[in-house]
Amino acid sequence: MYLIRDIFHTKPGKAKELVKKFKQAAPYFEKQGMGKFKIMTDIATTYWTVVMESEVDDLSAFAKEVRGGTSQPELGKIMEGYMDLVEGGYREIFIIE
Repeated sequence: MYLIRDIFHTKPGKAKELVKKFKQAAPYFEKQGMGKFKIMTDIATTYWTVVMESEVDDLSAFAKEVRGGTSQPELGKIMEGYMDLVEGGYREIFIIE
């Protein structure tokens, strides 16, 4: 089992908008086998940070779905413009022992 965290640093004041998009998109991601998502925002470190966390059994299946991105029209509509909210970020992948 793997724990995957996608950390996004949003533009000032844009974290809530990104959280809204992720909450709307989560059911589509889960249907694609990308795990059940937790969406979190920071309260103690870098401002305007949003973390999307999930657990998956198979990294290759996760990678395939990530590359497929927004191939579903509904998901594409939800995620439209999300990069306009983001300044940067990174992904962490851990093995759950």
